[in-house]
Formats: sequence, C-alpha cells, structure tokens
Amino acid sequence: MSKKTLFIGGIKSGKSLNAEIYTLKNSISKPIYLATTEFIDDEMQRRVDEHKLLRSDKFKTIEEPLKLYNKIAECDSSVLIECVSMWINNMLYHGFKFDEMKREIEAILTLDKTVVFVLNDVGCGVIPENALAREFMDISGKLSQLIASSCDEVYHTIAGISTRIK
Repeated sequence: MSKKTLFIGGIKSGKSLNAEIYTLKNSISKPIYLATTEFIDDEMQRRVDEHKLLRSDKFKTIEEPLKLYNKIAECDSSVLIECVSMWINNMLYHGFKFDEMKREIEAILTLDKTVVFVLNDVGCGVIPENALAREFMDISGKLSQLIASSCDEVYHTIAGISTRIK
C-alpha cells in the first residue's frame, strides 16, 4: 500500500532527521534517498557530506536535482525526497516556472509509491525585499499546500520534535 507523507519545518528544525527515521521505520525494504541538492560551492558540498555520513548505508542514494517524477517512477522501494525546497531552488535557477513545478509534484502524488517529502516552512518569515526570493517563497507556499492536501500524514517539526498535524 502506498502512502504519502510530508515533514515540514524551519531550517535546521530536525525535519530531515525525523523524516529519515520515519522512512526507515515504515519501509519494508531499503528505502531510496532522493537527494535534490546541486553542488554549488564547497560549503554546500560539506553539508551534503555530513548528511551522507549521518544516514550511512541505511538508504540507497539517488541524486536528481530536477526530474523527480522520472526517478521516483523507476523506484521499487519507498522514497524520501530531501528536499523539495532545494528542488524548487534548482527549478527556478534552471528557468522552470511554477506551472511546470506544480505538474511535476502532481504527477508524483499520483504514483502508486510510498513517498516522504521534506520541505522548509517559509510561511513564518518576513516578506523578502527581492523579487526572486518572493517568487521562491510563493512557490514553496503553494506547493506545500498542494503536497499537504494530498498526503496521508503531515508532520510539523520544531526543535527536533515532529508533531503530526494531519
């Protein structure tokens, strides 16, 4: 039986770790860790390396910064998308528009696969002063609503504690 779950929270809230624990606990076989981060600088590479060490060999890692649907459709195990926020960033950087992102997420949500989404909650901050940051915030908010409305479970994470809100 497939199931969709969302872990949403602020940056460094603990949502990724809790999503990993949840995915491992609820997977029959070794789950897929779908890493969306593109390596843009040394600091980002260090962060990615730290994440890899923490999850060790508990997941099979697949790296895909843009075409998530195609990768997930090929998977034969549950999939943890880490993270949708970086994917939105990548899509904007490569010139994709909201409608294309929405179609990609909608397609993922229709798959008969177990998928755990991780997403930064950007709705509690101030409105950014530049247009690109506002566009990112708007897209992230709209996609978080779309994902949450279609998920079986939604967890909000603060200070390492994930609380089920749906």
